[in-house]
Amino acid sequence: MPKDKNFKATINVIGTEITITSSGETNDDYISLTDMTKNFDGGSALIEQWLRNKDTIIFIGTWEKIYNIYFNSPEFEGIKNQAGANSFYLSVKKWISLTNAKGIISNAGRYGGTFAHKDIAFEFGSWLSPEFKLYLIKEYQRLKEDENSRLSLDWNVKRTLAKINYKIHTDAIKDNLIPENVSAKHKSITYANEADVLNIAMFSKTAKEWRDENGENKGNIRDYASLQQLIVLTNLESLNAEFIRRGLPQYERLVKLNEIAIVQLKSLIENRNIKRLERLDKKDIK
Repeated sequence: MPKDKNFKATINVIGTEITITSSGETNDDYISLTDMTKNFDGGSALIEQWLRNKDTIIFIGTWEKIYNIYFNSPEFEGIKNQAGANSFYLSVKKWISLTNAKGIISNAGRYGGTFAHKDIAFEFGSWLSPEFKLYLIKEYQRLKEDENSRLSLDWNVKRTLAKINYKIHTDAIKDNLIPENVSAKHKSITYANEADVLNIAMFSKTAKEWRDENGENKGNIRDYASLQQLIVLTNLESLNAEFIRRGLPQYERLVKLNEIAIVQLKSLIENRNIKRLERLDKKDIK
């Protein structure tokens, strides 16, 4: 199955391949209900059968009330009152259209299907089979543990890369740009200015400009850089140190560093070894 921009992983639950995507403002995990029904008699038609159940309507409606401020509660009450009757019918699209629900989503097309927030998907799994639900939870938890382990490795690699040439760069600044008997305040300004030379060459903005644009994020501009960017940044630190020792003016150094950053990023962007560290290897998460 081709991986779209929201694709996250595939897990195997008792022989059934189930797709998990990221969706919503909080990038929450959504599990394919369509995939979950593959090995059950009735297939995807089971989803609409499940929606006919009054307990189902109460559960998903309660979930929406808790997590969805735009949920249409009056419309939900009308649906809940009708649920359970022999003539009651509710499709996923109708549920979403009437109530503005976000816990269940429906994607059209060959690689679409019905996805639900993990809380709702687990409830659907219980309706399909208690055994299936337990294995679903087990595999999902294994996926999250694997994810956390990889993200921890990724974070450690990033922090190590960020420190590699730091001392080379600061020593060059200290030895060539900071006069003797300068106050600590002015020293820190010089170090910050030179750090921003690298930031502008690499990210096209200063550390302050990034903070102003991303006030809700913790950390700094380099904490959110890709591994490719950090590798190039460590190279730029070494090069800028050498340019400083040669006495090149700051503007000239900035132009050269920016040109080098562009060339090096192009070389690294498709590097398989870096990609293996930079992102989750989705083929391994099954």
